[in-house]
Amino acid sequence: MSDHVHIVLDDTAMIAAGHGNAITSRLIHRANTEADWYLYAPVCALVEADRARPGTAEHLAALPGIMVLDLDLPGALAVAREETWAAAHTRHSAQPTAERPDGAFLATAAPERWTGQPVRVLDVNP
Repeated sequence: MSDHVHIVLDDTAMIAAGHGNAITSRLIHRANTEADWYLYAPVCALVEADRARPGTAEHLAALPGIMVLDLDLPGALAVAREETWAAAHTRHSAQPTAERPDGAFLATAAPERWTGQPVRVLDVNP
């Protein structure tokens, strides 16, 4: 078990951050100021968030505490089997990897979307 905190933002959490959501603001702050906190924005979810709220992608990508996750081959294969690219890339990004052996929490403003999915959900709703 790692002491590091890894959190993947889905498109709804990204949109909430753009609207000034207090919980997502705290996550961004901690990822920027604490060495063991990591916040990720999967590129497919970033695109979807920007479609819903233009300017979201540029804003989040410019923040120093957020790491944009590119769509690599395993991610592309996961996306190819799913209905939406954003959800597939987000779920794939939250799975365990060598860098994140325990996986990552999935921050969302729509927790019902992830019911029954193999992810640990962090509800960002107030």
